[in-house]
Amino acid sequence: MKNLQREDIQIISRHSNVTEQGIERALKENVYNDKETWQKFFRLFLITLGIGFTTAGIIFFFAYNWADLNKFVKLGLIEVLIVATTIMVLLPKIKSGTKNIILTGSSFLVGALFAVFGQIYQTGADAYDFFLAWTLFITLWVIVSNFAPLWLLYIVLINTTFFLYTEQVAKDLPEILVITSLFLFNTAILIASVLLDHYKKIENIPKWFTYILALGSVTFATMGIVFGILDDNPPLFPLLISAIILVFALGIWHGIRSKNTFYLSIIPLSLIIIITTLLFKISDEMIMFLIVGIFIIVSVTLVIMSLLKLQKKWTNEK
Repeated sequence: MKNLQREDIQIISRHSNVTEQGIERALKENVYNDKETWQKFFRLFLITLGIGFTTAGIIFFFAYNWADLNKFVKLGLIEVLIVATTIMVLLPKIKSGTKNIILTGSSFLVGALFAVFGQIYQTGADAYDFFLAWTLFITLWVIVSNFAPLWLLYIVLINTTFFLYTEQVAKDLPEILVITSLFLFNTAILIASVLLDHYKKIENIPKWFTYILALGSVTFATMGIVFGILDDNPPLFPLLISAIILVFALGIWHGIRSKNTFYLSIIPLSLIIIITTLLFKISDEMIMFLIVGIFIIVSVTLVIMSLLKLQKKWTNEK
């Protein structure tokens, strides 16, 4: 049997007479990282670190020598770097992982190019125009590479573009609508990534990618509820609460089903923050600070004890 996951081995160990040595061998062959995997990790890590420092060095170079550089030199250097890195991606001898890392560095350089262009010619465009152009011009690279860090950059750019648009152009949009839209967008991306990973439509979606998406979704959910409580139930607040209840219930169910304590940690933390805000909304007297302090200590302790109990239970089932 190929492509065994940890969960598959756990099920086999519970419902078969496979020896402990056999389970250990299956874990080593299918789950645990071997020497070759660690070498690949460190190679990609060092390449990523090198490209990251190179990109940062280019940006700092322009920042430090800005006044002394001709405008054509400023634009030309970045354009040459973008073209050079893009050509490197097309070379057949370079491995796929290395190409994706280089393409991610090129995507950051595209942002630097638009920033330099805006500084030179003082176009007067809003900040959201800059992020919108950056997002549009790397869209093809994101789709072609299907690289998680590049997708994460793309999602951050979309969130930033939308937020700045509501701040600079669509100023009349209610804040609760903005937060609700960001929550729904990031939650949709999260659910899509989880489903694609579950049904193996896309191979090797990193756990950290879904964790960051989940953290973003829960953050916007918490912000929305807190804003609604402090603003005395604005319009669309009931819709936001309904969506959050549904998403949080799905998150708890998924965390228990997949035996993942991450989702079972961030959702209770969000609920603690929401309840704390509600308590302060009821009263801001000194006695409430004592009540809130006791509530936070007790609730966090109960969450940690529950997670430890679940982790111990899951460990004993292996």
